[in-house]
Amino acid sequence: MKLNGQAILVGDDVDTDVIFPARYLAVLDRKQQAKHLFEPLGAEFRERLDRSTVLAAGWNLGCGSSREHAVTSLIGHGVRFVVAKSYARIFFRNAINIGLPVVESPELAAAIADGAAVEVDLAAGVGSTGGQSYRFEPLPPALLEILTAGGLWARRAKRSAA
Repeated sequence: MKLNGQAILVGDDVDTDVIFPARYLAVLDRKQQAKHLFEPLGAEFRERLDRSTVLAAGWNLGCGSSREHAVTSLIGHGVRFVVAKSYARIFFRNAINIGLPVVESPELAAAIADGAAVEVDLAAGVGSTGGQSYRFEPLPPALLEILTAGGLWARRAKRSAA
């Protein structure tokens, strides 16, 4: 699974309240959720976000509550994949289950500049930015199968139909 896009950077310990504020939890449509994505970071950040399709983060992305809205709002905005130095476990699993590709690579995440082009091959465990390549642990085949299907429910539906 090969993906590419333009990155926007966020730092360490970005929690789910910053990604998607709790006051909007009643909003279930992903496109409507995207209107509130990273709202606490202000208008300038949101303008840059509108030009980005890759989220690059530091350590412990998605800490805080286990709300799936943090992932669905990213998808609703058009984020193709996320690269981080590390993830909160529940955010990582929510991303896989909902169908948002995630890469855990301290080296690649540290090398990504704001606005830079980023490419990843999830199966091969290779990412590149700024003319440099970085290796990371590829996602296991079972997780790649979930992502390729579009998420856990989509994978289940495809298996049930077969």
